[in-house]
Amino acid sequence: MIQFLKKYKAFLFGFIIIVPIFYLLDAVGFIILPEERRPFEFIAYAIFWGLAIALPIHNYHYLKNKKKTLTNVLSLVVLLFIIIMVDSIMNLPDNPITLTLLMGFWIGFVYLLAPSFIKKYWKLIVLIYGPLLLYFIYLRLFSGDLEAYLKIKEEFPFFAFLLPIPALFLIWIFEQWKWVQNLKAEKSKTELSLLRTQINPHFFFNTLNNLYALTVKNSKQAPEVILKLSDMMRYTIYEGEKETVKLGDEIEYLNNYIELHKIRYKKTVEITFKHDIDTGLSIAPLLYIILLENAFKHGIETLTENAFIHIDLYEDSDFIYFKIENNFDPKEVSENPGIGLSNLKRRLSLIYPKQHEIIMVQENNIYKVTLKIAKHV
Repeated sequence: MIQFLKKYKAFLFGFIIIVPIFYLLDAVGFIILPEERRPFEFIAYAIFWGLAIALPIHNYHYLKNKKKTLTNVLSLVVLLFIIIMVDSIMNLPDNPITLTLLMGFWIGFVYLLAPSFIKKYWKLIVLIYGPLLLYFIYLRLFSGDLEAYLKIKEEFPFFAFLLPIPALFLIWIFEQWKWVQNLKAEKSKTELSLLRTQINPHFFFNTLNNLYALTVKNSKQAPEVILKLSDMMRYTIYEGEKETVKLGDEIEYLNNYIELHKIRYKKTVEITFKHDIDTGLSIAPLLYIILLENAFKHGIETLTENAFIHIDLYEDSDFIYFKIENNFDPKEVSENPGIGLSNLKRRLSLIYPKQHEIIMVQENNIYKVTLKIAKHV
């Protein structure tokens, strides 16, 4: 905390001295402070002028080595004194000349601190403050006498919006928010790409081993296995990199996976896959395969007989549902669930934030998973 105060002591100094300066100038009639019933206006002025004092002090060493910047700072200081002198000599409430010069001062002040920001948003600044300044001049000079203007000002305190700092600060906040959002999007995109590469390649190695055994035996199934494996590898490599794919392609991918697994097993396995759904719907690729892999790995692989996997893919007006259930040997349950499921949950949170639900239920020796994903996102 002490180090923080030492680093930013200029700001503390600026805010401390600006208040007595305000009251001193008010006492000698140089300025008129806002009424007590308008404390927020006083606080806003204190913050603005406190920053005006603090920032040059805080950046003293930088300004010392930047003569051009120092010249610009001194020019702003001179402009500020001119504004004060003009306002004092003319002694007009809400003097249009003073206000116009004051707007120029603040825009120049921000330009000095962040020139690229002003260059980027100068059109927006003109669009905001041009009409507002013209409207103020019209009310102040052409709408009637001073009393009529003051009455309008009291009903609609637009004067507070004429100082550029609040709007420029909001624009800057928006720019920072947009930068953070872009950064998060890039991070999510990178993370999602990494998660896709973690899809278990173990299946492909097993299938290649089985294919080798089939070719040695000159099995008639070998060409079919090669074709299905080729389709799956193409889908994983090329379609898996897309943001969305057609549900029909995902169904075909799952069917190929199931058929290739059936070739491996000598035991009786009951696998059903119902899909009463519009195959033209779009969905993120390679989500369901993780649940299917788990059903084979933790279900069929652990049983010697009566193994089953039942899959149901359907839709309603708002969601796509993928339900899968399988039996398993409770004695063979692994304490380590592996990265597959955590991978899936993380991908869902990145692709479908607050638009998905995954429910897992274990009853005796049957494991059920329901994945619900919003259709229109």
